Amino acid sequence: MTSTTVPDSAQPSSSLPDILVAAIALIRDRRVLMVTARGRDVIFMPGGKIDAGETAAEGAAREAWEEVGLRLDPAALTEMFTVAIQAHGEPDGRLVRMRVFAAETDADPQPSAEVSALHWATTADLFRCPPAGAEVLRLLAERGLID
Repeated sequence: MTSTTVPDSAQPSSSLPDILVAAIALIRDRRVLMVTARGRDVIFMPGGKIDAGETAAEGAAREAWEEVGLRLDPAALTEMFTVAIQAHGEPDGRLVRMRVFAAETDADPQPSAEVSALHWATTADLFRCPPAGAEVLRLLAERGLID
């Protein structure tokens, strides 16, 4: 696992706590699964906030089920990296700290009630992503996993 973090000197001082989230990276044909949440115009990694009492892998697996109907075993998820970056739609200095897990399944994802559409994204979709999603796309491309 590697981490992408904002250097301390680049982090604005803020009393707001980081938003801790976990997401899955399901990659097929050099594209990664992303979603559009209802009422939103940007695309996100399938994931969300980690609930109290659950591990990041458990949170990623739960969110995969809730958002795209995939039943994933948290123990089978492999942590890839953590992205820490300005949180989309939050005050300056509030970071989202997203732990990204590689997921594998033969099942076909399906949008849930909170997701309006699925997208198989590449770096050509950077402009459609909030900062954390764009950074994930860049890191996946650097690793040669997506176009």
